[in-house]
Amino acid sequence: MNEKDSTNPSIEEVIQEKDEKQQKDKYNQYVENMTPKNNPLWNCAKAFLVGGIICCIGEGFNSFYQSLGNDKELAGLYGTISLIALSIILTGFNIYQKLGQFGGAGSIVPITGFANSVVSPAIEFQAEGQVFGIGCKIFTIAGPVILYGIFSSWLLGLVYWLGKIWGWF
Repeated sequence: MNEKDSTNPSIEEVIQEKDEKQQKDKYNQYVENMTPKNNPLWNCAKAFLVGGIICCIGEGFNSFYQSLGNDKELAGLYGTISLIALSIILTGFNIYQKLGQFGGAGSIVPITGFANSVVSPAIEFQAEGQVFGIGCKIFTIAGPVILYGIFSSWLLGLVYWLGKIWGWF
């Protein structure tokens, strides 16, 4: 009887294996249904469109400020400030998030994406108060960018300084 049991599975074992297979199939089907379908070419086109529109708006601001009589450098400064303000306003009205969902990486054009990443946690955690909400959480996303940006700038500055001393540059 032991030889028979080891070669032929019992009815309970067969049922258990069948149930496990059905659960795995259901799970795999669920994962397949929930996984977003993406088309890399279409995603690139949307990112290009959104990023291009943001840059065109920035150029529009620059042209507007130059038409008011400002020089190119000052108009660029005002244009940058205007893009930041527009990004903050759109984030506050929850429009920038929708833009990001549509355009993906195109919405992370450096200045507007950075402004969004600073303002989003501030809005999200404002209910926790000025200090423990906004003050503590405002740089949750942007903090590492600032930290590593400053560190890499310092490191490259050191390399450049040493290169000037030793005649590499």
